[in-house]
Amino acid sequence: MRICLLEDDMAQLHLLNMWLCQADYTVFQFSTGRSLMASLRQQSYDLFIIDWNVPDLSGIEVLRRIRLRFGEKLPVIFATQRDFEEDIVEALNSGADDYLVKPVRKNILLAKVKALIRRAYPVSATKLLSFPPFEIDTDKSELYRNGEAVSLTNKEYLLALELFRNLGRIVSRTELFQKIWGQDGSPSMRTIDAHVSAIRRKLPLSPDNGYSIVPVYGFGYRLDCQSPAEDS
Repeated sequence: MRICLLEDDMAQLHLLNMWLCQADYTVFQFSTGRSLMASLRQQSYDLFIIDWNVPDLSGIEVLRRIRLRFGEKLPVIFATQRDFEEDIVEALNSGADDYLVKPVRKNILLAKVKALIRRAYPVSATKLLSFPPFEIDTDKSELYRNGEAVSLTNKEYLLALELFRNLGRIVSRTELFQKIWGQDGSPSMRTIDAHVSAIRRKLPLSPDNGYSIVPVYGFGYRLDCQSPAEDS
């Protein structure tokens, strides 16, 4: 899981980063609100931990922009020294999922992170994922449409799996490149776009089958549920 951490106190930033990395999370650190928002042009995150009082763009404004851009699904925790009732109410009403008053305790933070991830990204006990008319058998690495296997390369299968697992969520090209090709650095736009075109054609992903891949300019892709009526 990719956690975005916004904190301008370097000692606190280092401490939170250490705790999260020890728990096997991938952490991206920012000390200003604008640098975090700028990163969203290239990166995507699974959870945010945000301080309120940070330079140039307050944590509460960052939260509002995240909600405006990505909706309600992405979990956000506030970790701040502000302990007044009106501050807690404002943060929760602005879209925060939880609120921690500093000093943050390690075990409480990790428990809240785990709980929010469990709620936002439920893991099915079965190895067969169902997105009618599609099914994905993660044991066999096979994707089926109406019960018939679709012929996909390994990379095409992994890309389709990642998009279905993040249904309705924007996934950056960088994240796709790292997860599927296992490489750091700048992704090859041509490589990813070619594979997206392939699975769009082979499945096919169209309103007739209930889904469409939406390109997000300069960022990545989002797989949406879409009925024929919505497309007309």
